[in-house]
Amino acid sequence: MQRVPEPELMDEEDQAKAYAEADFSEPHDHFVSLFQAAFPDSLTGTVLDLGCGSADVTIRFARAFPNCRIDGVDGAEAMLGFGRKALRSAGLEHRIRLIRGYLPDASLPLRSYDAVISNSLLHHLADPMVLWTSVQRFGKLGAPVFIMDLLRPQSEDQLNGLVRHYAADAPEVLKRDFSASLRAAYRPDEIRAQLDNAGLTDFTVEIVSDRHLVVSGRLPFPNV
Repeated sequence: MQRVPEPELMDEEDQAKAYAEADFSEPHDHFVSLFQAAFPDSLTGTVLDLGCGSADVTIRFARAFPNCRIDGVDGAEAMLGFGRKALRSAGLEHRIRLIRGYLPDASLPLRSYDAVISNSLLHHLADPMVLWTSVQRFGKLGAPVFIMDLLRPQSEDQLNGLVRHYAADAPEVLKRDFSASLRAAYRPDEIRAQLDNAGLTDFTVEIVSDRHLVVSGRLPFPNV
């Protein structure tokens, strides 16, 4: 199946509302547990969440790592609005900041971060290298990097089966977006080529479910 790009921003009010109200506990908890497995050492310091959306992953990550402070950045104000409400409900406004910013030119509170995470941003980007250059720009040397994204199916039948299985009872806007996102997602070999082009040759790409893959590694120190 050929890749079909989709819009970079999710800034429609009904779209943002549907995402904020949907139950993504299974994949988002999986995100956190996979990070813990990839980087079992205690995580402290500052974390950057690229493409944080309505901050559901951000909040779950903050609860799992209570010694971290997190800056979440997203280009869609509608999504961030729901994220701010979620922060207030969770009582985490003192540990999480949400910033509207558009990569690669986002202006962030800190020059560099102790870890960089991202969930379901890569397939939205018109230029995938924006993610990898942003990771290198904002992550400290040696920082753990953990990127989870959708996996493009190999056929139309497989795509339609995934939509039926995971979005059968979802609002139409979520069914539409899930289908479009699957079409816009990358295959492991495509991401491997992106990483090699970015100089992140030690990063790994792993399929972790029937619809997700994970990219992880530590930002390399320069050769001496």
